[in-house]
Amino acid sequence: MTKAIKLLNALPPPQRQRLMTLAREVSFPEDARIFEADGPADRFWVIRSGAVSLDQQVNSLQRVTVASLGAGDLLGWSWLFPPYTWDFGAVAFSPVRAYEFDAQAVLNLCEEEPELGVMLVRNVAEVLAHRLEMTRGKLMEQYTLHRRGAL
Repeated sequence: MTKAIKLLNALPPPQRQRLMTLAREVSFPEDARIFEADGPADRFWVIRSGAVSLDQQVNSLQRVTVASLGAGDLLGWSWLFPPYTWDFGAVAFSPVRAYEFDAQAVLNLCEEEPELGVMLVRNVAEVLAHRLEMTRGKLMEQYTLHRRGAL
């Protein structure tokens, strides 16, 4: 199983400091919708404190939580891949403080500093691999419970 990484901690100090020059501190109150699936993915966040739930709309009345994120976690990766729209929605589960990054500014920095770009993409890929494994595990658990008649 892959290990959960914290994006900023995974970057070497010089690259982390360079990326942080683009950070803006933001906050979201509890229950605030941060973004909606299919909306434009033009930024991302690194959570400083609080908790965020990633969710998927399954019908007009129901959303399912697919992941919970906390301090140090990357919120949003769709800014890195076409068509640059969110795959999930995100809501603040508690009051949240975060660093916000403008996607285009980060992409421009990655063009200027290819070493930073490669490190950033690799670290985002590790985050995605870990989340995919966690989701697979949850699906297997749900399947097993369903087969046993527990659901």
